[in-house]
Amino acid sequence: EHGRGPAWANSLFEDNAEFGYGIKLAKDVRRSNESVWIIGGDGWAYDIGYGGLDHVLASGANVNILGLDNENYANTGGQASKATPAGACVQLANDGKQTNKKNLGLMAMTYKNVYVAQVAIGADMNQCIKAFKEAESFNGPSLIIAYCTCVNQGFDMSKSLTEMKKAVDAGYWMLYRFHPEQGFVLD
Repeated sequence: EHGRGPAWANSLFEDNAEFGYGIKLAKDVRRSNESVWIIGGDGWAYDIGYGGLDHVLASGANVNILGLDNENYANTGGQASKATPAGACVQLANDGKQTNKKNLGLMAMTYKNVYVAQVAIGADMNQCIKAFKEAESFNGPSLIIAYCTCVNQGFDMSKSLTEMKKAVDAGYWMLYRFHPEQGFVLD
């Protein structure tokens, strides 16, 4: 009624990317200056919604995507997903997951016109903020993969930021930024 579109909406689990992309296209028709962020968990980004995510990245559209990665289907009690690393013991993979984790960031970089970053706010808040600023200002698709802790990981959630820092310091979770015109930076 007042020329403003939706600020927040929910979609079905499997069509998060397409739903967000639809909001982005509608926004383009109505105004040319409002930012769009599509936000979803790793079960969506790596698995059930990957086809839509890939389609949006390949579109070349100026849209931002935030994938929250806790490396398992947290909403189903922690079962294995394509975000779960090899050897991890989770529901339905009690003896350890047999396949490697999908490298979503590297796959997105192969398009050569997608801004990609991997962040962990508890490890380096400045790198995280820089990645979000770069993604927001990039004129094209951007993907930020953010490490998220989860109760299924078995530690006190009040220690989430500390656990993120440990994961980065140990080399388990890499912090990086890839800008198609400026190259790859390992933070």
